[in-house]
Order: sequence, then structure tokens, then C-alpha cells
Amino acid sequence: MSDPGIDETLRTMLPRLRRFALWLARDSSAADDLVQSTIERALTKWHTRRDDLSLRAWLFSILYRLFLDGKRRAGRYARLLGSLSHEEASWPSAERVATAHSTLAAFAGLPVEQRSLLIWITVEGMSYQEVADILQVPIGTVMSRLSRARRTLRRLGEGEVRPPSLRLLK
Repeated sequence: MSDPGIDETLRTMLPRLRRFALWLARDSSAADDLVQSTIERALTKWHTRRDDLSLRAWLFSILYRLFLDGKRRAGRYARLLGSLSHEEASWPSAERVATAHSTLAAFAGLPVEQRSLLIWITVEGMSYQEVADILQVPIGTVMSRLSRARRTLRRLGEGEVRPPSLRLLK
């Protein structure tokens, strides 16, 4: 691992990884931790990297998976704490969704999956195929998800309030 080329390549990716982590985590210290974990995982798993897969897509994939794992872990922890306390859960206010006045605020209100797609394709300039490799889905799925993300962003930017997602229970 003492190859200076690897170090320089990873250093050039740090600003992009941090920008993406900031949009995912929405907290600078959590984003820094996420980037650090990504680089650590990349260095320990460097031998498993496929040569035909671009380094950028591989690193973004690691970062995204670490973020999702952290969210799942936090959700399990919150459910465990909730089961220990008998207090009623507080639900997020719908007011936050209704205050999406600018494109940036609307972008921040998008689901993580949609934000990720838009960042990878529009900000990072990744190809649909690279994003499909990261998410391990067909390229057509990436294209349809991107279309839905753009449509949602457009609606939120125009001030349309997103209805709460309701699950039908039988």
C-alpha cells in the first residue's frame, strides 16, 4: 500500500467524496467520518477492486453503502430505545416539506436515493452505466429513477407540497 500513485489518486477524490457525503449526511462532521471510513475501507479492500470498474464509481459505491448501513444501524438503535421507553413517538412536521421555496431547499428535501442519483449524474458527471454499477441495477432502472427524481425536484421547486407517503395496511 505504499504506492504513491494510489495515495495521489485517493487525494484527488476527497473533495468529491466529501461533497457527496455532505449531501447525504447533512452534517460536516458526519460527512468527514463517512469519507474517512470510505477511504479506510477502500485501502483495506484495494485488492478486491475490479480493474474494469472505475475508481470513482467504486469509491462512491463504498461511501453510499456505508451511509445506508449507518442509517439502518441508527434506525435499529432508535427502535430499541423506543421499545425501552414508553413515550409516544414524535412525527416530523409537514411544515418542513411546505417550506421548499428554492431549488436548493427542494433538492435537500428529496429522498436520499433521488439526491444521490442527481448528484452522481448532474454534479459529478458520471455516466448512467457508472451509476448502474454503483447501485447494481440495470441502466434502464437508473434512467427511470433519475426521471422520477427530476420530476419530484421540479414539483418541489414550483412549491407543490408532496403528500405524505402512506402505506395501506390490510
